[in-house]
Amino acid sequence: MAEQTDKPSVPSGRRTVTSVGRAIAAIDELAAASDGLGVNELARRIEVNPSSASRLLATLEQSGLVTRQRSGRYRLGLRFVALADRVLASLDVRELARPHLHSLVEQTGETATLSIPAAGEAVTVDFVPGSSSVVSMARVGRPNPLHATAIGKVMLAFGAGAGTLPPSDGLTRFTEKTLIEHDVLRDAVETVRRAGWAEAVGERETDLAALAAPVRGAPDRLAAIVGLQGPLARMTNARRREMLPLLLDVAARLSRELGATGQPTGS
Repeated sequence: MAEQTDKPSVPSGRRTVTSVGRAIAAIDELAAASDGLGVNELARRIEVNPSSASRLLATLEQSGLVTRQRSGRYRLGLRFVALADRVLASLDVRELARPHLHSLVEQTGETATLSIPAAGEAVTVDFVPGSSSVVSMARVGRPNPLHATAIGKVMLAFGAGAGTLPPSDGLTRFTEKTLIEHDVLRDAVETVRRAGWAEAVGERETDLAALAAPVRGAPDRLAAIVGLQGPLARMTNARRREMLPLLLDVAARLSRELGATGQPTGS
């Protein structure tokens, strides 16, 4: 039986380093596997032979990027935590926004979040938990479903490629209120574009309500998204109307600090 030939996992037509492309593919697969992966399983997923996968894992393990469990399976290593902290610390918008998030929590009692556009998604990079005994907790590093969250709707309205909706098969139904029809979602995004803010009520989680507003940077493009979220029992329609001016004020002040001068525009 002929030995399996390693298949490059990087696009052709560019001057790239194949081994680096395979390492990135391996890291992506390990990140998606909550229970880790064995050598043979990883080899199948990134389409290389087992000996190549073994050498690749050994190299990543030496650098601390992956760790081997007692079972023999591999998972991502703790070095990624340190690397992630360095990346987040380098984001000026995160440092600028932190005092504003605390101010929102002090004024509303609900959880305040900061998300940034990244590869067509809106990823939460920071949050300050609410001060109430029962709060809605955010997760740093988690992309927000574009069609089912207030943050995602702001991304669709003002982010790169504004107006382009996710494919129909990507509109996952999380609750009965999730917007899974293109026409309905398109109308909702247009409403967000005209209003300059978004809300989601029971669309990702039945008992969760949220508000979000765009933060502009120079040259007046979407730089970040600030949000407020909390239990629907507290964040009633009337309460959201009270919170909205506070959120919009924070978005406007943070936009000015980032050098914005006009209205948010997509690119």
